[in-house]
Amino acid sequence: MVDTNKAATIKEAFDELMKDTAIQQALAFIEQDHQRTIEEQIALTEIPAPPFKEQQRAEEFMMRLKDLGLEEVRMDSEGNVYGLRKGKGQGPKVFVSAHLDTVFPEGTDTTVHQKNGVLHAPGIGDDTRGLAELLAVVRAFNEAAIENSGDIIFGGTVGEEGAGDLRGVKAFFTEHRDIDAFLSLDGPGSNAITYLATGSYRYKVTYKGPGGHSFAAFGTPSATHALGRAMAAIADLETPSEPKTTFSIGEVSGGTSVNAIAQEASMLVDLRSNDQQQLDKLEQHFLEIVKEAAQAENTRWRDDRLQVEVDRFGNRPPASQSADEPIVQVASGAIRSLGAAPELKEPSSTDANYPMSIGVPAITIGLGGEFDKAHTLEEWHNPKNGHLAIQKSLMTILGLVGVEKISRPLL
Repeated sequence: MVDTNKAATIKEAFDELMKDTAIQQALAFIEQDHQRTIEEQIALTEIPAPPFKEQQRAEEFMMRLKDLGLEEVRMDSEGNVYGLRKGKGQGPKVFVSAHLDTVFPEGTDTTVHQKNGVLHAPGIGDDTRGLAELLAVVRAFNEAAIENSGDIIFGGTVGEEGAGDLRGVKAFFTEHRDIDAFLSLDGPGSNAITYLATGSYRYKVTYKGPGGHSFAAFGTPSATHALGRAMAAIADLETPSEPKTTFSIGEVSGGTSVNAIAQEASMLVDLRSNDQQQLDKLEQHFLEIVKEAAQAENTRWRDDRLQVEVDRFGNRPPASQSADEPIVQVASGAIRSLGAAPELKEPSSTDANYPMSIGVPAITIGLGGEFDKAHTLEEWHNPKNGHLAIQKSLMTILGLVGVEKISRPLL
């Protein structure tokens, strides 16, 4: 249940912020700055940032952070880039970021094409729009000379997508132990707030055997047969609908020829849950299956040469926090202050997973405009009214860190 006193305090703080001429100037500037935000979105999209190869885009983003006057702008050893907007008084330190990487492999054409005001390109929305909106927020701070009380670190993280395994945000919070809250700009929905984190384990399972000619060496255990046994058993797993727990075999490879007993075969597997215990339980069943499949294939041919290798390359922790947490209520208050209604979303996997899992208040808030076809070559974004999300982000940050002589920090 929402604390009514807390809710009243938040509303009063945003009422004061909305009356201030500097805040009004910043909000108006964001709307006027719409075209520049689009131009930056296009420019960044056309710099490829495939998994584990985000450096070129990171360097460009770092230059833009420097141009905006942030202090201590740097690229860390993992490839994250960020800079500081120093607070003028006492308040919490907040990290605001969008992720630099996309899901698309090296060589993907990321040229942006426009048609009737809609932008088309792989990665145009996820999360290049977030990067552009973050830069727009910093420009608004500068334009209105807003004196934030607490410190704000603005930056871009690497490794949010796929096999990146949140490596950027994990590295950042390992190095920075003094962050009081985290805000990720990512995903569709100007009024969306994601405050619950879906966890996942990701595996590569590889079966290896002696192989041989399909006729002459018949009776030799087959890597693809073992893989098939495992796949069938995984497909028959039963998981709870609440907390939602899922599994998927996403990629399969192996064998060399139609007339060869496969020496090697592998699969990539994604296990997910909104609950740590259920995720661990699913993992245990999965591991039992992949080992039993190897044993069954060897037993079938009275052999022992087929082996299985199991590599967990992804570990995104599930986490939860109350909808009544200050960071959630501040974001909700920011949206209401702009005349809209907040939308608390279902659990998801974002950069906010990791800080949330180590006890740092963290949310992911949505971006402006309309989105579709994310993670496909047909991805598109319509930036119409996109300024509304940027205004929301600005107000959320101001609510969290406070503004000198206007509003105390709400975090």
